[in-house]
Amino acid sequence: MKADRDGSRRERWRGLTELSLVRLRNRATRTGPRRTIATVTAVALTIALLVVLTGVALALAGGVAEDTDADVRITPEDGGTFSSIDGVEEPRLGETSQRSATIREQDGVDHASPVLVETGRLETGDGSDHGPVLLVGVVPDGESRTVAGVPTDGLEPGDPHYADGSYDGVPTGEVVLSEPAADRLDAEEGDELGVPGAHLAGESTHPPLTVTSVEGEDGDSGSDVPVALVHLSELQTFAGSGDDELADTILVWGEPDAAASAAADAYPNAAVGPVGNGGPSALFDDGLALATGLLALVVGIAICASFVATTAGMNVDHDRTALAVLESVGVPTSGRLGIVALSTVTTAMCGALLGAALGFVGIRVVNVVAGSAVATTHPLFVPYAVGVALLATLIAVPYPLAVANRTSVLEEVSR
Repeated sequence: MKADRDGSRRERWRGLTELSLVRLRNRATRTGPRRTIATVTAVALTIALLVVLTGVALALAGGVAEDTDADVRITPEDGGTFSSIDGVEEPRLGETSQRSATIREQDGVDHASPVLVETGRLETGDGSDHGPVLLVGVVPDGESRTVAGVPTDGLEPGDPHYADGSYDGVPTGEVVLSEPAADRLDAEEGDELGVPGAHLAGESTHPPLTVTSVEGEDGDSGSDVPVALVHLSELQTFAGSGDDELADTILVWGEPDAAASAAADAYPNAAVGPVGNGGPSALFDDGLALATGLLALVVGIAICASFVATTAGMNVDHDRTALAVLESVGVPTSGRLGIVALSTVTTAMCGALLGAALGFVGIRVVNVVAGSAVATTHPLFVPYAVGVALLATLIAVPYPLAVANRTSVLEEVSR
């Protein structure tokens, strides 16, 4: 008997689900397309804004630049004086090449590399400028290591242009592109890319960079930020950071305890710690980025819930007659409310998926307008957007359910 009741209950809810989806399709195509479009659009725009702001927060946290397989990271302490431009830009580490060499000599350390991150432009052979890319300078050592989500294998080991601090060595002219960077620059392995405005000592023009490798899905962080990996000293020359051997961070590979000890000895006043996973987890390591992400989340939920409650309530009010008909043919209150809830959630989820797509487009537009990578994307943004929209819908759905619950056959007949 219990099995029969359970089977009957499942059949009843399956029928109500099918009825709900059919009513939703008819409303979207025939009876109320404007109201459906209004709900989907409201949710989509709210979620798109959430995705863009979250992308900005992730860029603030340096999520892509921090995606590495190193064991220890050295960064400037907040408020510390590490460069001549402190107070104008984020503080940077000085004497990075010299001190990295000292770290590499310590037992238990496999490699140490300064990392400099700059936003710049590269030109294709015909002189076309395809927009900004994230230039990342490193010192490779011949082993397969990952910096900014891109393997360093395609770069010649060492940093010959540094030349013991004189910066008059012969540049390698090598660059490794992430797949998004190759797509943006319309470049492939073997192509030459110009560096606008870059000069060597003596004001001679910097030779073009040759693409030695394009790294695809197996080598990046899943982000669409275009990354160009070059030798550290060459990027320091581009950016004018060579005089003080400036870098944003130093990455150390090796036995964690030994690497941390060597890093602390080289930079006693800097922040030394283990490397995180990069990506969205980097938000929790940066106060401003975390505050930006949380603000976007709270505002997104509040606005999305308000829009869903308002538009869904209007839809229910317009469908009072249909709900009264369902009551008259024996559909119980729980069934009618289930139809309303399912229709509301389904409509909101359609808006969420559209909003996630619009958010990715919005991030690209923001980067183009800003002329730099001020926002970044990540595959987890899609489930995050859908989850936020679902939470907002669950917060909003009691209102349309309350409106539906007040609908009765007698009221509709009297009207």
